[in-house]
Amino acid sequence: MSVPYSPDVEGERRVVNELQRRFPDAVLATEECCGDQIVTIQPDHLLEIARFLRDDPEMRFDHCVDVTSYDRLGLGEEPRFVAVYQLHSIPFNRRLRLLVPLSGRDKPTVPSVVDIWPTANWLEREVYDLMGIRFQGHPDLRRILMPNDWEGHPLRKDYPRGGEPIPFTVNWSDPEFESLGRQILRPEIPPQEIPPGMNPEQHLIINMGPQHPSTHGVLRLIVELEGERVVRVTPDVGYLHSGFEKQGESVRYKDFVYYTDRLDYTAAMNNNLGYVLAVEKLLGIEVPPRAQVIRVIVAELQRIAAHLVWLGTHAMDISGTIHALLMYVFREREMILDMFEMICGARLTTSYIRIGGVWRDLPPAFESRARDFLALMPARLDEYERMLTDNPVWRKRTQGIGKLTAKQAIALGVTGPLLRAAGVPYDLRKVRPYSGYENYDFEIPTSTDGDAYARYLVRVNEMRQSLRIIEQALDNLPDGPYKTRNHKVALPPREELDTSMEALIHHFKLVTEGLKPPPGQVYMSTENPKGEFGIFIVSDGSAHPYRLRVRGPSFVNLQALDPMSRGHLVADLVTNIGSVDIVLGEVDR
Repeated sequence: MSVPYSPDVEGERRVVNELQRRFPDAVLATEECCGDQIVTIQPDHLLEIARFLRDDPEMRFDHCVDVTSYDRLGLGEEPRFVAVYQLHSIPFNRRLRLLVPLSGRDKPTVPSVVDIWPTANWLEREVYDLMGIRFQGHPDLRRILMPNDWEGHPLRKDYPRGGEPIPFTVNWSDPEFESLGRQILRPEIPPQEIPPGMNPEQHLIINMGPQHPSTHGVLRLIVELEGERVVRVTPDVGYLHSGFEKQGESVRYKDFVYYTDRLDYTAAMNNNLGYVLAVEKLLGIEVPPRAQVIRVIVAELQRIAAHLVWLGTHAMDISGTIHALLMYVFREREMILDMFEMICGARLTTSYIRIGGVWRDLPPAFESRARDFLALMPARLDEYERMLTDNPVWRKRTQGIGKLTAKQAIALGVTGPLLRAAGVPYDLRKVRPYSGYENYDFEIPTSTDGDAYARYLVRVNEMRQSLRIIEQALDNLPDGPYKTRNHKVALPPREELDTSMEALIHHFKLVTEGLKPPPGQVYMSTENPKGEFGIFIVSDGSAHPYRLRVRGPSFVNLQALDPMSRGHLVADLVTNIGSVDIVLGEVDR
């Protein structure tokens, strides 16, 4: 399957015109905001338009990137709720956003698009859970991140932050201090229901997790078995839900960078980059060339580090004779973390990439350290491959396991190595280039086998391509500033504060008030190690996002676990979880 690598911007405008022509009564408004094409439509026509966009040979919006919503209560607009659909046409490389204002005041409803784009299943459940929008016709509309007995929908603007009862006290002045260390409220454990579609009369239903070493986090799988064969598996997520999006709507733009480190903790630099690019797109600013190249270097180093963690832990999970590999990959990962510590003082939660550039320039010793890493890493990758590629245990555990066809992968909305291992060369660094990626010569590794072994080969080859990108970036690292000179966005240099009253005023206003993007909305996505990382922001012109949405690749990709696992042995679940490569901090957010 081929994918065009030039965004069809004019084609996107033609799509908008065609929707206006074909559906004059359904299209309420059109807008181009920050380069994004936005069409507002009547909810009654959503399914008709969605099918047209997916099925018409001139449209072919086969990839539903995201489904989300926002509450306009604080904007004073009616109707209160808006459903948002981010769509992508892979064959034409076009993007489109549908906005659907919903009637029903506090009980909004909208038709489900699961039959058109199966990936909407979990995404619509999340919108229902956190915003309270009901999707008519959804096959399994229930909470997904919050507990089943949770009251209310946290992302609504009239839902308070904090205040919920907790089962423990940590207040030393509390009269109940005497009970410190003992549970003082009775935790109510609601009865656990068997997910729809499972048959406990005919098959065995078991729990795997939420504390299981192969899930690498708190993930519970409800597994229906016939003998040792998996009939169906339903992930139960949300144990780590911590309200990232709600929190993001109450802190200033610059302050949410630090939260992004905690989403996928193996990809902090990539998360930093995706978020700041969204804010910069909203602001309409360009960062200096040197800052762009530095961002590419650290993002690719982070990609290698993330894949190394995946490789070592996955190999240990499913072929325990290769414990040594875990030590080897962490040895190389430590070299990358040493470089991160050199540039920002942190190894895991880096917060290095900032709005307008990067925190500080690269220190003089960084380049030689990076080139040493580039020199040794190809041989280390060869070593890994000698241990695994033809290893009979590794092949037996991965080949033919967890297969996804290209059609299945696109329908499920999976991205990253999962999609590329199914034969779709969809990589946002090529498809929708950012940070100057269009200036680098690199390939997009793919496979057509679509199984766990193919994902292994894709990730190993991606590390080789990242090395190529880093080498080119170091060879062409320009001189110049490492952050924008727009002092309404980035703090002025310290030395200017002593000589420039204007710089002093900018410094004062930026620190005390924060930056204020113009009203509008933007969606920005980047290619993280695990797939498409997306940020959707609605700005009301204030210093913090009115609505902040995080589209994490782990959350969307995990939805594919059920079709990947049906018919396989229960032991293959470990292979499939590992080959998806999830981080629960990002799944649950």
